Parts: sequence; C-alpha cells; structure tokens
Amino acid sequence: MAASKKKPAKNLSFGEAVTEVEDILSGLEDDNVDIDKLGEEVRRAVELIQVCRGKLEKTDAEVRQLVEGLQTPPADGGVSEEDVPF
Repeated sequence: MAASKKKPAKNLSFGEAVTEVEDILSGLEDDNVDIDKLGEEVRRAVELIQVCRGKLEKTDAEVRQLVEGLQTPPADGGVSEEDVPF
C-alpha cells in the first residue's frame, strides 16, 4: 500500500496500528523493504508506535480513575443504596 493511501496513524484503532507495525517489522526482518523506502517505513512505524503509546496511556489513566473510584468510600462514610449490589 502506498504511503499516500494509508490512513493517518491517529485515525487507526489500536489493533490496526499494531498490525501495521508488525507488518513493517516483518518486512524489515525479511529484508523485503526497498532501501529507498526504508526511511519512510521506519518513520511510519515510529508514528504508529507513538499513537499506540498514547492510546495505552489514555486507557491506563481511565482504568486507574475507575478503580480509584471503586476504592473511595462515600463522603459521609455510609453505604448508599447505589452501593448495594442487590
């Protein structure tokens, strides 16, 4: 796929970005990358990795916030009706 036809990295899902990085790495490992396109492929891989890292950091922060909310008792220290699972 030509670079101009690839979706912008920021528009890819995490899974799509990881798959593309794996494809690029596979091509590099198998020496299937034209030397004239090597820089372009590495640049794309770096961009994809940065997008993946950002998505992981965002998800990590969201999960930590959710878990923290579970561990914080209500302000009055009592149990509310919303806290009872049944």
